[in-house]
Amino acid sequence: MLPIRQFVDGFNKGDTASAYAAYEKGNITIADEFSPHRWTGPNAAQAWAADYEKHATATGVTDGIVKYDAPTRTEIEGDLAYVIIPTVYLYKEHGKPIAEEGQATFVLHAEPSGWKIRSWTWSGVKPHPCK
Repeated sequence: MLPIRQFVDGFNKGDTASAYAAYEKGNITIADEFSPHRWTGPNAAQAWAADYEKHATATGVTDGIVKYDAPTRTEIEGDLAYVIIPTVYLYKEHGKPIAEEGQATFVLHAEPSGWKIRSWTWSGVKPHPCK
């Protein structure tokens, strides 16, 4: 769970260096709800972050944070792990509070330095005003 916390907490704090350090070196894959929906390769994390910023600017999204809880599923086979965590993405869209409940699914790879993110995907409900 450590690289997942490192990535999400880095995202929440705007600490891209910490977030990027959670990924393994080499090709990674990210799938998310905004275009182009899929990023792959050694610079996928940086490309995803750049596209997230473009999307946020174009749609008036600010103050985005991801809240998460303990994994609901963890499968470990050798040097690979499959982990699902429940999430809530909270942000403002043109100043209005929005929530998006969902889950993030990660594939982790065990390296000599510890577990690293190999891929992740976000799946969530349609965004809605906060209650």
